[in-house]
Amino acid sequence: MTVRLAFAGTSRFAVPALRVLARRFGLVLVVTQPDRPAGRGLPLTPPPVKEEAQRLGLPLVQPRSVNASDVVERLRSLDLDLLVVAAFGQLLRPAVLSLPRLGCVNIHASLLPKYRGAAPVAWAIIRGEEETGVTTFRLDEGMDTGPILLQRKVAIGPNDTAGELEARLAELGAELIVDTVEGLASGTLAPVPQPPEGTLAPKLHREDGRIRWDWETRRIHNLVRGTNPWPGAYTHLGERPVKVHRTRPVEGGRADLLPGTILPRRDRLLVATGDGALELLEVQPAGCRTMSGRDFLNGYCRTAGERFA
Repeated sequence: MTVRLAFAGTSRFAVPALRVLARRFGLVLVVTQPDRPAGRGLPLTPPPVKEEAQRLGLPLVQPRSVNASDVVERLRSLDLDLLVVAAFGQLLRPAVLSLPRLGCVNIHASLLPKYRGAAPVAWAIIRGEEETGVTTFRLDEGMDTGPILLQRKVAIGPNDTAGELEARLAELGAELIVDTVEGLASGTLAPVPQPPEGTLAPKLHREDGRIRWDWETRRIHNLVRGTNPWPGAYTHLGERPVKVHRTRPVEGGRADLLPGTILPRRDRLLVATGDGALELLEVQPAGCRTMSGRDFLNGYCRTAGERFA
Protein backbone atom coordinates (compact mmCIF):
# COMPACT_ATOMS: atom_id res chain seq x y z
CA MET A 1 0.00 0.00 0.00
CA THR A 2 1.44 3.36 -1.07
CA VAL A 3 0.53 6.31 1.15
CA ARG A 4 2.36 9.63 1.31
CA LEU A 5 2.79 10.24 5.02
CA ALA A 6 4.35 12.94 7.17
CA PHE A 7 4.71 12.72 10.93
CA ALA A 8 4.61 15.37 13.67
CA GLY A 9 5.68 14.41 17.19
CA THR A 10 8.06 15.37 19.95
CA SER A 11 8.10 13.29 23.12
CA ARG A 12 9.09 9.69 23.82
CA PHE A 13 5.44 8.61 23.51
CA ALA A 14 5.61 9.35 19.77
CA VAL A 15 8.74 7.30 19.02
CA PRO A 16 7.19 3.81 18.58
CA ALA A 17 4.63 5.21 16.11
CA LEU A 18 7.34 7.06 14.20
CA ARG A 19 9.40 3.88 13.98
CA VAL A 20 6.60 1.63 12.76
CA LEU A 21 5.24 4.13 10.24
CA ALA A 22 8.68 4.66 8.74
CA ARG A 23 9.16 0.92 8.40
CA ARG A 24 5.66 0.09 7.14
CA PHE A 25 4.85 3.00 4.83
CA GLY A 26 7.81 5.35 4.66
CA LEU A 27 7.74 8.99 5.77
CA VAL A 28 8.39 11.95 3.49
CA LEU A 29 8.94 14.37 6.40
CA VAL A 30 9.16 14.44 10.21
CA VAL A 31 8.20 17.62 12.07
CA THR A 32 9.27 18.06 15.68
CA GLN A 33 9.85 20.82 18.24
CA PRO A 34 13.14 22.75 18.47
CA ASP A 35 15.87 21.55 20.83
CA ARG A 36 15.30 22.80 24.40
CA PRO A 37 17.55 23.37 27.43
CA ALA A 38 17.37 20.38 29.79
CA GLY A 39 19.30 18.58 32.53
CA ARG A 40 22.23 19.72 34.65
CA GLY A 41 23.73 22.87 33.16
CA LEU A 42 20.73 23.15 30.79
CA PRO A 43 22.44 22.20 27.52
CA LEU A 44 20.29 22.24 24.37
CA THR A 45 18.76 18.76 24.16
CA PRO A 46 17.07 17.25 21.10
CA PRO A 47 13.57 15.81 21.53
CA PRO A 48 13.29 12.01 21.36
CA VAL A 49 11.53 12.15 17.98
CA LYS A 50 14.45 14.07 16.46
CA GLU A 51 16.94 11.50 17.74
CA GLU A 52 14.91 8.63 16.28
CA ALA A 53 14.30 10.40 12.95
CA GLN A 54 18.02 11.03 12.56
CA ARG A 55 18.78 7.42 13.42
CA LEU A 56 16.37 6.33 10.68
CA GLY A 57 17.75 8.85 8.17
CA LEU A 58 14.42 10.65 7.74
CA PRO A 59 14.05 14.25 6.49
CA LEU A 60 13.43 16.49 9.49
CA VAL A 61 12.32 20.04 10.30
CA GLN A 62 12.08 21.75 13.72
CA PRO A 63 9.96 24.88 13.28
CA ARG A 64 8.96 27.14 16.16
CA SER A 65 5.46 26.89 14.68
CA VAL A 66 4.15 24.27 12.30
CA ASN A 67 1.60 26.87 11.19
CA ALA A 68 4.23 29.30 9.87
CA SER A 69 3.78 30.09 6.18
CA ASP A 70 7.09 28.52 5.09
CA VAL A 71 6.26 25.27 6.88
CA VAL A 72 2.78 25.19 5.40
CA GLU A 73 4.26 25.61 1.93
CA ARG A 74 6.77 22.83 2.59
CA LEU A 75 3.95 20.50 3.62
CA ARG A 76 1.86 21.55 0.62
CA SER A 77 4.68 20.70 -1.75
CA LEU A 78 4.75 17.13 -0.43
CA ASP A 79 1.27 16.30 -1.79
CA LEU A 80 0.41 14.43 1.41
CA ASP A 81 -2.24 11.77 1.82
CA LEU A 82 -2.02 11.92 5.62
CA LEU A 83 -0.27 13.75 8.45
CA VAL A 84 0.04 11.65 11.62
CA VAL A 85 0.43 13.56 14.90
CA ALA A 86 1.49 12.14 18.29
CA ALA A 87 2.47 14.10 21.40
CA PHE A 88 3.60 17.00 19.22
CA GLY A 89 2.88 19.93 21.54
CA GLN A 90 1.57 22.42 18.97
CA LEU A 91 -1.98 23.01 17.77
CA LEU A 92 -2.53 22.66 14.05
CA ARG A 93 -4.40 25.51 12.39
CA PRO A 94 -6.78 25.18 9.39
CA ALA A 95 -4.00 25.92 6.90
CA VAL A 96 -2.26 22.70 7.97
CA LEU A 97 -5.36 20.63 8.79
CA SER A 98 -6.71 21.07 5.25
CA LEU A 99 -3.54 19.98 3.40
CA PRO A 100 -3.51 16.14 3.47
CA ARG A 101 -6.02 14.36 1.25
CA LEU A 102 -7.13 12.06 4.08
CA GLY A 103 -6.74 14.66 6.83
CA CYS A 104 -4.57 14.86 9.95
CA VAL A 105 -4.80 12.00 12.44
CA ASN A 106 -3.77 12.13 16.10
CA ILE A 107 -2.72 9.29 18.42
CA HIS A 108 -4.08 10.12 21.89
CA ALA A 109 -3.38 8.21 25.11
CA SER A 110 -6.93 7.95 26.44
CA LEU A 111 -10.36 6.65 25.54
CA LEU A 112 -11.82 9.85 24.15
CA PRO A 113 -13.91 11.78 25.02
CA LYS A 114 -12.33 11.02 28.42
CA TYR A 115 -9.18 12.94 29.28
CA ARG A 116 -8.84 15.48 26.52
CA GLY A 117 -5.69 17.54 26.94
CA ALA A 118 -1.97 17.42 27.63
CA ALA A 119 -1.74 14.85 30.46
CA PRO A 120 -4.30 12.07 29.89
CA VAL A 121 -2.22 9.24 31.36
CA ALA A 122 -1.40 11.08 34.56
CA TRP A 123 -4.96 12.21 35.23
CA ALA A 124 -6.43 8.77 34.53
CA ILE A 125 -4.22 7.34 37.28
CA ILE A 126 -4.67 10.27 39.68
CA ARG A 127 -8.44 9.90 39.41
CA GLY A 128 -8.32 6.19 40.10
CA GLU A 129 -9.35 4.84 36.71
CA GLU A 130 -8.92 1.09 36.25
CA GLU A 131 -9.00 1.21 32.46
CA THR A 132 -7.69 3.51 29.75
CA GLY A 133 -6.47 3.07 26.20
CA VAL A 134 -5.47 4.73 22.96
CA THR A 135 -7.61 6.60 20.45
CA THR A 136 -6.86 7.61 16.89
CA PHE A 137 -9.01 10.47 15.66
CA ARG A 138 -9.16 13.02 12.88
CA LEU A 139 -7.94 16.39 14.08
CA ASP A 140 -10.14 19.46 13.96
CA GLU A 141 -9.66 22.91 15.49
CA GLY A 142 -10.81 21.80 18.97
CA MET A 143 -8.79 20.25 21.81
CA ASP A 144 -8.99 16.51 21.06
CA THR A 145 -12.57 16.85 19.83
CA GLY A 146 -12.35 15.42 16.31
CA PRO A 147 -14.20 12.30 15.10
CA ILE A 148 -12.89 8.99 16.42
CA LEU A 149 -11.35 6.45 14.07
CA LEU A 150 -10.19 3.54 16.25
CA GLN A 151 -9.82 2.79 19.96
CA ARG A 152 -8.14 0.06 21.97
CA LYS A 153 -8.47 -0.50 25.72
CA VAL A 154 -5.93 -1.54 28.34
CA ALA A 155 -6.19 -2.18 32.08
CA ILE A 156 -4.42 0.10 34.54
CA GLY A 157 -2.57 -1.95 37.16
CA PRO A 158 -2.98 -0.92 40.82
CA ASN A 159 0.69 0.10 41.04
CA ASP A 160 1.30 1.39 37.51
CA THR A 161 3.06 4.75 37.35
CA ALA A 162 2.29 7.28 34.64
CA GLY A 163 5.66 6.62 33.04
CA GLU A 164 5.17 2.87 32.94
CA LEU A 165 1.62 3.10 31.61
CA GLU A 166 2.54 5.68 28.98
CA ALA A 167 5.27 3.40 27.65
CA ARG A 168 2.72 0.60 27.18
CA LEU A 169 0.25 2.96 25.54
CA ALA A 170 2.93 4.22 23.17
CA GLU A 171 3.46 0.69 21.84
CA LEU A 172 -0.30 0.17 21.62
CA GLY A 173 -0.65 3.45 19.74
CA ALA A 174 1.97 2.33 17.23
CA GLU A 175 -0.09 -0.78 16.49
CA LEU A 176 -3.32 1.20 16.25
CA ILE A 177 -1.98 3.83 13.86
CA VAL A 178 -1.02 1.15 11.34
CA ASP A 179 -4.60 -0.14 11.32
CA THR A 180 -5.84 3.45 11.09
CA VAL A 181 -3.68 4.37 8.10
CA GLU A 182 -4.62 1.18 6.28
CA GLY A 183 -8.32 1.73 6.98
CA LEU A 184 -8.29 5.33 5.79
CA ALA A 185 -6.25 4.54 2.70
CA SER A 186 -8.57 1.68 1.71
CA GLY A 187 -11.73 3.64 2.50
CA THR A 188 -12.95 1.03 4.99
CA LEU A 189 -12.68 3.21 8.11
CA ALA A 190 -15.48 5.66 8.89
CA PRO A 191 -14.95 8.42 11.51
CA VAL A 192 -17.48 8.56 14.35
CA PRO A 193 -18.24 12.01 15.86
CA GLN A 194 -17.40 12.54 19.52
CA PRO A 195 -20.00 13.80 21.98
CA PRO A 196 -19.36 17.43 22.92
CA GLU A 197 -18.95 16.66 26.62
CA GLY A 198 -15.63 15.21 27.79
CA THR A 199 -13.21 14.92 30.71
CA LEU A 200 -10.29 17.35 30.71
CA ALA A 201 -6.67 16.42 31.45
CA PRO A 202 -4.77 19.71 31.68
CA LYS A 203 -1.00 20.07 31.86
CA LEU A 204 0.41 19.21 35.28
CA HIS A 205 2.36 21.73 37.36
CA ARG A 206 4.72 21.18 40.29
CA GLU A 207 2.06 22.07 42.85
CA ASP A 208 -0.13 19.24 41.54
CA GLY A 209 2.32 16.79 43.13
CA ARG A 210 2.00 18.08 46.70
CA ILE A 211 0.82 15.33 49.04
CA ARG A 212 -2.03 16.18 51.38
CA TRP A 213 -1.83 13.63 54.15
CA ASP A 214 -5.44 14.13 55.26
CA TRP A 215 -6.57 12.55 51.98
CA GLU A 216 -7.59 8.89 51.87
CA THR A 217 -4.75 6.39 51.47
CA ARG A 218 -5.78 5.26 48.01
CA ARG A 219 -6.08 8.83 46.77
CA ILE A 220 -2.53 9.64 47.89
CA HIS A 221 -1.23 6.40 46.35
CA ASN A 222 -2.87 7.34 43.04
CA LEU A 223 -1.35 10.82 43.19
CA VAL A 224 2.14 9.39 43.67
CA ARG A 225 1.66 6.98 40.75
CA GLY A 226 0.10 9.57 38.46
CA THR A 227 2.80 12.19 39.00
CA ASN A 228 5.70 9.76 38.48
CA PRO A 229 7.87 10.80 36.68
CA TRP A 230 6.46 14.33 36.24
CA PRO A 231 6.06 16.54 38.19
CA GLY A 232 6.70 14.09 41.04
CA ALA A 233 4.88 13.78 44.37
CA TYR A 234 6.48 15.59 47.29
CA THR A 235 6.11 16.42 50.95
CA HIS A 236 8.25 18.03 53.68
CA LEU A 237 9.88 16.72 56.85
CA GLY A 238 10.50 19.90 58.79
CA GLU A 239 11.95 22.32 56.25
CA ARG A 240 13.37 19.58 54.03
CA PRO A 241 11.51 18.70 50.81
CA VAL A 242 11.15 14.98 50.15
CA LYS A 243 10.07 13.47 46.84
CA VAL A 244 7.97 10.33 47.06
CA HIS A 245 8.45 7.99 44.10
CA ARG A 246 6.62 4.79 45.10
CA THR A 247 4.12 3.84 47.77
CA ARG A 248 1.96 0.94 48.91
CA PRO A 249 -1.41 1.19 50.68
CA VAL A 250 -1.44 -0.56 54.05
CA GLU A 251 -4.48 -2.65 54.77
CA GLY A 252 -5.92 -2.00 58.20
CA GLY A 253 -3.53 0.87 58.80
CA ARG A 254 -3.97 3.04 61.87
CA ALA A 255 -6.26 6.03 61.61
CA ASP A 256 -5.81 7.25 65.21
CA LEU A 257 -2.78 9.47 64.49
CA LEU A 258 -2.63 12.90 62.94
CA PRO A 259 -2.27 12.63 59.14
CA GLY A 260 1.38 12.79 58.11
CA THR A 261 2.65 11.21 61.34
CA ILE A 262 5.38 8.60 60.86
CA LEU A 263 4.37 5.39 62.59
CA PRO A 264 6.80 3.93 65.17
CA ARG A 265 8.39 1.24 62.98
CA ARG A 266 12.10 0.77 62.20
CA ASP A 267 11.74 -1.58 59.24
CA ARG A 268 9.05 0.17 57.14
CA LEU A 269 8.28 3.83 56.52
CA LEU A 270 4.57 4.00 57.33
CA VAL A 271 2.72 7.32 57.40
CA ALA A 272 -0.74 8.04 58.79
CA THR A 273 -3.30 9.27 56.26
CA GLY A 274 -6.85 10.52 56.48
CA ASP A 275 -8.23 7.00 56.73
CA GLY A 276 -5.31 4.70 57.56
CA ALA A 277 -1.66 4.42 56.56
CA LEU A 278 0.56 4.44 53.49
CA GLU A 279 3.98 2.82 53.15
CA LEU A 280 6.61 4.92 51.38
CA LEU A 281 8.74 2.50 49.37
CA GLU A 282 11.05 4.90 47.51
CA VAL A 283 11.79 8.48 48.55
CA GLN A 284 14.35 11.13 47.70
CA PRO A 285 15.32 13.88 50.13
CA ALA A 286 16.35 17.15 48.46
CA GLY A 287 19.92 16.94 47.19
CA CYS A 288 20.18 13.18 47.77
CA ARG A 289 19.81 9.97 45.82
CA THR A 290 16.63 7.92 45.73
CA MET A 291 16.52 5.50 48.66
CA SER A 292 14.25 2.93 50.23
CA GLY A 293 11.76 3.97 52.86
CA ARG A 294 13.63 1.89 55.40
CA ASP A 295 16.93 3.69 54.70
CA PHE A 296 15.21 7.06 54.95
CA LEU A 297 13.58 6.06 58.22
CA ASN A 298 16.90 5.01 59.74
CA GLY A 299 18.86 7.96 58.41
CA TYR A 300 16.55 10.96 58.61
CA CYS A 301 13.94 10.34 61.30
CA ARG A 302 15.38 11.26 64.70
CA THR A 303 12.43 11.40 67.08
CA ALA A 304 9.20 9.48 67.61
CA GLY A 305 6.06 11.00 66.17
CA GLU A 306 7.68 13.12 63.46
CA ARG A 307 5.27 14.32 60.82
CA PHE A 308 5.40 14.98 57.11
CA ALA A 309 3.63 18.17 56.06
